[in-house]
Amino acid sequence: MKKTYHYASVSKALDELKLLGFTYDYNLDEDYIVNNAEDINIAHVYRYEGFTNPDDQATVYGIQPKNGKKGVFVSGFAPNSITDALRAIIDIQIRQRE
Repeated sequence: MKKTYHYASVSKALDELKLLGFTYDYNLDEDYIVNNAEDINIAHVYRYEGFTNPDDQATVYGIQPKNGKKGVFVSGFAPNSITDALRAIIDIQIRQRE
């Protein structure tokens, strides 16, 4: 079951997820997300919205792949933030809703 949390900042969300065992940084391994989307579960989602600037928006995902390597993926909302990994995560979220 996916849970959505609301923290004061992205760093607070990352700290909390780290305490829950989400220690791997999938931003450094986006190819894993793209190539293994069918084996990934998004267990936690945290959205952060800045007060005045849309570029301050971010989403933190707590990722649980079948390989057991729990980690996080952080994405912004700027146009240059749309990567293949983010597209895969969006597809995973849609699949999980079905």
